[in-house]
Amino acid sequence: MEGGCTCRQVRYRLIGEPLIIHACYCRWCQRETGSAFVLNALYEADRVVHLAAEPELVLTPSASGKGQRVARCPTCRVAVWSNYPEAGPGIRFVRVGTLDEPDRLPPDVHIFTSSKQPWLTLPPGAKAFPEFERTWSAESLDRLRAAQAKGAPSA
Repeated sequence: MEGGCTCRQVRYRLIGEPLIIHACYCRWCQRETGSAFVLNALYEADRVVHLAAEPELVLTPSASGKGQRVARCPTCRVAVWSNYPEAGPGIRFVRVGTLDEPDRLPPDVHIFTSSKQPWLTLPPGAKAFPEFERTWSAESLDRLRAAQAKGAPSA
């Protein structure tokens, strides 16, 4: 799968399947995206291959107080992924909406639904939690630990 920013200066390709796909309804994600939630596909940094210009990493405040590094196109400023300190530099939270075919990656889990907009209805049977829950498969957890152990490149 490929994706990128609006002006197409920053382009990337995703290799393989994501670790997990979160629909996050926390107030921080709502504020940062200007939307009711964000949809992030978590990938190891080495599975996000740059095809065009490098994004600019912008340190942005976060609920944890540790900040997050948001990778933005230096021209159109669209956020294509983030790195959170808790996950480490080896994990990228790729914004599913920046994919050329975002419908290919529906959420595995809905998190921080306690702050979900009241008019938004989740699909019947959706895996949803009021706060954060780690509901990862054993394979994804192994991949996460391996990525955290080796770190990541700077962008």
